[in-house]
Amino acid sequence: MSLDSLSWERHLELRAIHALNNQTPNHPIDFDASALANAHEHCYTITKHHSKTFFMASQLLPTEQRQAARALYAFCRESDDLIDNGGKNRLRRLVLWKHESLSNDPKPNNKVALAWSDARTKYQIPKQYAEQLLDGVALDLTKNRFENFQELAHYCYGVASTVGLMTMHIVGYESERAIPYAIKLGVALQLTNILRDIQEDWENGRLYLPQDELRAFGITEDDIDNKINDIRWKTFMQYQIERTRRLYEEAMPGIQMLGKSGRFAITAAADLYKGILNDIEQHDYDVFTRRAHLSGAQKLRRLPVIWLRAKFNRYGRSTQQKPQQEISQVAWQ
Repeated sequence: MSLDSLSWERHLELRAIHALNNQTPNHPIDFDASALANAHEHCYTITKHHSKTFFMASQLLPTEQRQAARALYAFCRESDDLIDNGGKNRLRRLVLWKHESLSNDPKPNNKVALAWSDARTKYQIPKQYAEQLLDGVALDLTKNRFENFQELAHYCYGVASTVGLMTMHIVGYESERAIPYAIKLGVALQLTNILRDIQEDWENGRLYLPQDELRAFGITEDDIDNKINDIRWKTFMQYQIERTRRLYEEAMPGIQMLGKSGRFAITAAADLYKGILNDIEQHDYDVFTRRAHLSGAQKLRRLPVIWLRAKFNRYGRSTQQKPQQEISQVAWQ
């Protein structure tokens, strides 16, 4: 069987397993304790400022895992910002950042690289996962449209599933059987980002929606530019949300394969992010004039139920969830 004939899930599993089985050891090095403490404090500030959901979820981890998770987040944020806010010579700056951030001897004044190097060595996070993430981020320099969902899923793997795979090493996992679940959760999280940020991405010249599916629902780029929220758009968004929810549900059984100290945090991250989909629905699929979100109070109210789900492995499919319709059944031709 050729790689081209494999499902997107299996293709990505093979990429993840290859990276895991071909890792080189992250050799521990001596860090100045004061500089390292300042570096982790800097990552704390970055995480708290840029992602309230990730920050809240990471609070549920033990101290050392929490520090490592925030170093990972800061590494991802720094990488993404080089593309989104880097101005000229973005590719060259990304190449330099790749060398610095994956070095076992980062410069002491590069706080993110220093904290990230500490996390990588402490938890032996495969370097190839970080390289795959940087390759995924770099794709934004050359590609701003995706013909179909398989292309989009490969992009989601690079910029999001790799984060889940690295997080697995921080919280612990029982075997390679956890990998497919981490991949699907990463894809679901990134799809949620995409659906939430359609307007922002459009303003930046990007459209992370499958082109063949837009055509199937009769939606043009002019419709998106003009913020047309009609029955075609609502039905299209319903389709996208249902698929994303299904990926969350298929991913959640993998939580029980993680280390016990990390299950609550990962469940919280997934459930809180999934709540963004509910907010999009509750506001009539308007992602053009508002950014979907959950308030701090809404997140806190969900935590007790999330804790119970994580503790007792309650990840079954919701009885209220409707099965996803095929495009052919709902498309506007």
